[in-house]
Amino acid sequence: MADVPTLEVLLPPGAEPIGPDDAARLDEHYGEPRLPWLRANMIATLDGAATGPDGRSGSINGAADHRVFEALRAWADVVLVGAGTVRAEGYRAPRTPEHLRDARLRRGQPDHPPLAVVTGGGDLPDAVLQDDPAPWVVTTTHAPGLSRLRRHLPRGRLLVHDGAVDLEAVVDALVDAGLPRILVEGGPTLLGALLHARLLDELCLTSSPVVVAGPAPRPVVAPAWLTPPVDAHLAGLLHCDGVLLGRWLLRA
Repeated sequence: MADVPTLEVLLPPGAEPIGPDDAARLDEHYGEPRLPWLRANMIATLDGAATGPDGRSGSINGAADHRVFEALRAWADVVLVGAGTVRAEGYRAPRTPEHLRDARLRRGQPDHPPLAVVTGGGDLPDAVLQDDPAPWVVTTTHAPGLSRLRRHLPRGRLLVHDGAVDLEAVVDALVDAGLPRILVEGGPTLLGALLHARLLDELCLTSSPVVVAGPAPRPVVAPAWLTPPVDAHLAGLLHCDGVLLGRWLLRA
């Protein structure tokens, strides 16, 4: 595991660095204070871009961000994501690396968390719909691709809302299904909607030490201001080679 970076712990103060082999300490650093817990994980450049010129977040991250990305997925019962991000980033069902499965075993979780995809139109790649574990898919009665989703998805994995997706109902359905640790990976529009609904408990935000300019979106996008703004408390901060990885607890 020589390619796995050591993470310096800036907050809480006085903690030893988290070494490459210390998956348990990294899991502890990101432990949730209660359940259910809705956590988002996003990245931004120094000038606020959520993606690089290719429209993907993968082009602005590095080894430290990837280590935390894998650890948060290993924590999650389910990974919630918007359909646009699924298509742009080439999403498939998350796979937990072997060295991160012990914590899942202790929590009684299966080896790999499923995806949960929010889609207005139902336009998802066949590979995602046929993945193992099968995804949860949330859409509306007006989705052009609804019939196709019904053909491909197993019973119980398709949630159809009348008129518009109700994100509070989505969270409730996942929790009722025994999936209280919910990790949101974007995109920015879904994250904005969750914040407007005051549903998000935590934002994990990586600050990537690059400047890209350009027309990239911010990590959170919404048509209206949050009124009042959502206050945040810095609960944890890791560092590696200029990359800062913050844990922000949100107070709606």
